[in-house]
Amino acid sequence: MKPDLNPINIIILVINSLGLILTVPAICGLFTVVRNDHVVPIYVINLLISDLIQICYMIVLEVDPENYHKNINSMIFILDVMARAGFMMCVALERYLVIAWPHWYQFKRSVTTSVLISLIVWLCPFVAFIMYIFRRGMYVFTTIFFPFPVIVFSLVGTLKSLSAAISVSSEEKRQIVGAVVLVLCSYMLLSVSVIIFFLFLWDNPALSLVFAICSSFSPLLDLVLYVFMGKGATDKLRALLCCCRKETQRPKQQVLTVSGDRTGTVSSM
Repeated sequence: MKPDLNPINIIILVINSLGLILTVPAICGLFTVVRNDHVVPIYVINLLISDLIQICYMIVLEVDPENYHKNINSMIFILDVMARAGFMMCVALERYLVIAWPHWYQFKRSVTTSVLISLIVWLCPFVAFIMYIFRRGMYVFTTIFFPFPVIVFSLVGTLKSLSAAISVSSEEKRQIVGAVVLVLCSYMLLSVSVIIFFLFLWDNPALSLVFAICSSFSPLLDLVLYVFMGKGATDKLRALLCCCRKETQRPKQQVLTVSGDRTGTVSSM
């Protein structure tokens, strides 16, 4: 029999369910703002897709904790974590390049290049995992933790470049720095969950709770990147919500009122 869910399990399930509900429309919204001069949403879209995989993994794990030790579940988690780390690195590095090397980046960026890089990032975890199986090396750890110095370098380089940038507005500076800092925080949560996972420390209730919390909140932090993708994505979402609101208000009756020589319409409540 499966164990009953305790309050902690229910909270983790609610957090992951919320992430699942919010991530899907965020991905759809980012698809609408992808264009040749704005390709960073491609990396964020792939990051959110990898978040969906982890969210589904965590939901299954909380519903059926006995699946902790199943090899297929462990493999899915490992591959997804490597892909997530790679896309975090892509987002941070892209934000650095757009500030530090704007002219070079303007001519090199394209949707085709970004899609190709995304495919490579998805393939790298499988290559690293195969090498790990056959040679028992540190390839998986290298793939997961290699992005850390790149993300830190991107953050430091972005801060230095922004201090000297005159043409960048204050709002854009806040968006760029916020995106890189958010990626770093999400990566730190991801690293904690990976360390616990690989050291097989989930039999400890306290460490198991830390693993669940870090693995649940990291995708939510990635979701906030939607806000830092500029006005395009948020405007699309706002327009969609306004359309839905207008549709719900349309059936209201219109009452004609006449007062003297003035005529008007009043919506009935």
